Amino acid sequence: MEFEYFSRNGELRPIGEATAPLSSIEYQYGFGVYEGMRVLHGVPYFLDEHVARLIESARIIGLVHDFAPAAIARSVQELIETNPAETYNLKILLIGGPEPTLFILPLNPHFPERSLYRDGVHTITVRYERLFPHAKTLNMLGSYLAFSKAKSDGAYDALLIDESGRITEGTRTNFFCISAQGGSASGRNGPVLISPPEEKILLGVTRKVVLKVAKETGYEVVEQDIHLNQLPQYDGAFLTGTSAGIMPIASVDEHRFGVPTQELKDLMSAFGKFLNDCGGKLN
Repeated sequence: MEFEYFSRNGELRPIGEATAPLSSIEYQYGFGVYEGMRVLHGVPYFLDEHVARLIESARIIGLVHDFAPAAIARSVQELIETNPAETYNLKILLIGGPEPTLFILPLNPHFPERSLYRDGVHTITVRYERLFPHAKTLNMLGSYLAFSKAKSDGAYDALLIDESGRITEGTRTNFFCISAQGGSASGRNGPVLISPPEEKILLGVTRKVVLKVAKETGYEVVEQDIHLNQLPQYDGAFLTGTSAGIMPIASVDEHRFGVPTQELKDLMSAFGKFLNDCGGKLN
């Protein structure tokens, strides 16, 4: 689909003017932060959460600016009103420098094939740790190279491994494991969702939604290190992201999980129902 407008510093402009100065050291070095969100039927999903993370990412890397959260949200809404398309993505870019610039651009969505949700995807592992785990920055070279390797190997994504052999996240996704039965110190026997510790990962908005849905549907949620050599002890794994939602993992390197378990299918179903019913709001 073709888009006519984007937003720059709160002003609607023709899409042809969405350009970046090559002489800017901030562009060259990736001194900026960004967000990507889904628009469904004209509604920006989880707008407050995306804007809050944009502001937090800027704070973490010392990007000083004068853009207030409410003003950013208004600019998003104004841009949406100019676009007749019902389903697309929005990217928010906040670039630092002497005169920080806020761009909001509509983009065509990339939907995974439906068969991937049925069969799961193959992933590989790459040794890499992001410099600021909680900041969604434009400095994505390490993640870009890892994702490129995944694509060349025929994989859906690469899982990032730290120096101790622990899986942290995907190049543009969050990572979870799932166990059919609890058996934890809590004594619960229902399904368990296992996430790497939050201090080591990007706090994804879709991840936040999945955690809410999981807790409300009876899953126990545990944060703990997930070592690559411990994958056989789990019943399944999946990725989360804005475009894909919940994406089951069929294999990690040579380890195979196979098709999604019933517990994972139930979680995917509950997640889909929440998206259909929430009207774009987390709470």
